[in-house]
Amino acid sequence: MGGIAGAGTPGARQNKGNERKVRPVAATLAFLGIAAVSAAFAVLVTLPAAQHLRSFQDGERAPATLYRGGSCMVGHCQVEFEADGRTVVADLPAGSGGGKSSVGTHLTVRYRADDPQVAVREDDLGGGGAAVLAVVSAGTALFALVMSVVALVYAVRQRRADPAPGSASEDR
Repeated sequence: MGGIAGAGTPGARQNKGNERKVRPVAATLAFLGIAAVSAAFAVLVTLPAAQHLRSFQDGERAPATLYRGGSCMVGHCQVEFEADGRTVVADLPAGSGGGKSSVGTHLTVRYRADDPQVAVREDDLGGGGAAVLAVVSAGTALFALVMSVVALVYAVRQRRADPAPGSASEDR
């Protein structure tokens, strides 16, 4: 039948142009999911990381050298510095910046005198990249929440505008 496989067979799906449309309810649920994941990421991951970085503001100050580079934002960097007369190789916590710095770069760190195994770059004492990521993920959550409301309003208006099957307006 005109080169279309399955056209004219009973139960064949007819293409009326509606197949590719995103349903407003599905869009609402998708945006709500994105909002929930983004908000959870901001509250459960990035805000605690930023607060951890800020907690080192009263720590001991020391000149350091980047010992192991990589992705500092996820906590894969190490620095080397002197603490109480001994050389310490300490991890930079997740949320740290400076990932583009090369090994051997000189920087200043803060550490706790009772535990020098974790140090924070002095540039990250305001929250570092974790604070920026918290703001971005919270903004994403807010945007997705607004878009879910827009999609829901659109769905309600579409439902009111579409006549019910078998109604008087459909018989005209």
